[in-house]
Amino acid sequence: MVARTSLRLNPDPQHPPAVSRTRFAEALSRLTATVCVVGATDEQGIRHGRTATAVMSLSAEPPTMLVSIDRTSAMAGVIEATEGFSVAMLAEDQSEVADAFAGKLPIPRSERFSRGTWSAWPSGRPKLEGAVAVVDCHLIGLTEVTTHTLFVGLVTEVETRDASPLLWSLRRYAGVAARRAAGPDED
Repeated sequence: MVARTSLRLNPDPQHPPAVSRTRFAEALSRLTATVCVVGATDEQGIRHGRTATAVMSLSAEPPTMLVSIDRTSAMAGVIEATEGFSVAMLAEDQSEVADAFAGKLPIPRSERFSRGTWSAWPSGRPKLEGAVAVVDCHLIGLTEVTTHTLFVGLVTEVETRDASPLLWSLRRYAGVAARRAAGPDED
C-alpha cells in the first residue's frame, strides 16, 4: 500500500503574504537543475513521459527519489495507478528529447518516445539509452501539495554512464564538461 498525505495551503493572517508568481519564477530561473524525463507505463502498456527538473534524491538508505508532477496531469494518474515511475537524467546531447517531452516540438504526444532510443526496465517503465543516469522506482508514498503531487519512489534499478548532464538555467539549456574526480595527490 502506498502511503498518502496531503499538505494544503491554509492562509494565516499572521503569516506574511507569498510573493507573486512572476517574482517567484524569476528567482527560480536562477536555480540550475539537471533536465530529466519522468516516465511511466499505464495498464494498457502505453508509455507516458514529461520533462521535469523538480526531481531529487531523497535518501541513500533506503535509496529513494522524489518527483513533483502536476496533480491534474494524466502522468500523475498513471504513476499512482501503476505505483511506479522511471527517471532519465539527460545528457548534454539530448536537448531534443527534453523539448519533445516538454511539448516544445510540433509533434503529437504519442510520438514523443520517437525522440531518443527507448527500451524498458523489467517493470515495463520507460528507459532512455544514452542518458547520464536512468533509474526505475517503485512508488512508496505520495503527498499532494497545492497544485502538485510529490511522488516518493524506492529505487529498484540504476544505470549510469560517464557523460555531461543537460542543465536548465536562466530559462535555457546549459551544460558542463564532465570532470574526473581528483585523486588523493591531485588538486
